[in-house]
Amino acid sequence: MKRLLEMDVLLTARMRVAERPGLLRSLSAVLAHSGDSWFWLIGLAGLWFLGPPPWKGRAQALAIGVLVTAAFVMLIKFTVRRRRPEGTWGGIYRNTDPHSFPSGHAARSVLLAVMAVWLGPPWFAGLLAVWAPLVGLARVAMGVHYLSDIVAGMLLGAAMGFMFAWFY
Repeated sequence: MKRLLEMDVLLTARMRVAERPGLLRSLSAVLAHSGDSWFWLIGLAGLWFLGPPPWKGRAQALAIGVLVTAAFVMLIKFTVRRRRPEGTWGGIYRNTDPHSFPSGHAARSVLLAVMAVWLGPPWFAGLLAVWAPLVGLARVAMGVHYLSDIVAGMLLGAAMGFMFAWFY
C-alpha cells in the first residue's frame, strides 16, 4: 500500500500545473470550479422554479443526488482524514475542507453524468460524460487532490448515480 501511495504522490506532482501560468492552468481552474456544488445546486433550483413540469422532478432528483453524495463524501473524508496536497491555489477548499479523499467534485460530476443518461437529452449526457473526468483531472492539475482521490470520487459518484437513477 505504501508503494501505491508513493506512486500516487509522484503522478499527482507530474500532473500539477497550478503554479505554471498559461492556458492549461486557466482551463484547469475553470474546469476545477465547474464542479462546485453551489453552482449546480443554484442551477438545479433555477430549473425547478422556472423549468417545465417534467424537468421539476428531474431537477429535484439531481439535487437530492448531489446532496446525498456530498454527505457520503464528507463521512468518508472525516473518517480517512487524508490531507490535501501542499499548495496555494484553492484556498476556499483548503480552508473549509482540509481533507482530500475522496474528491467531492469528482463524485458529483460523475453522479450528474450518470444520472443525465436517464434524465436528460442524449446530447447533454454525452457532454457531461466528457466533462466529468475533466473536472477530476483539473482538480489534480490545480493541486487540491491526489489522483487516487479522483478515482475514488469517480467510483463513488458512479455508484451513487446508478443508485439514484434506479430509484428515480
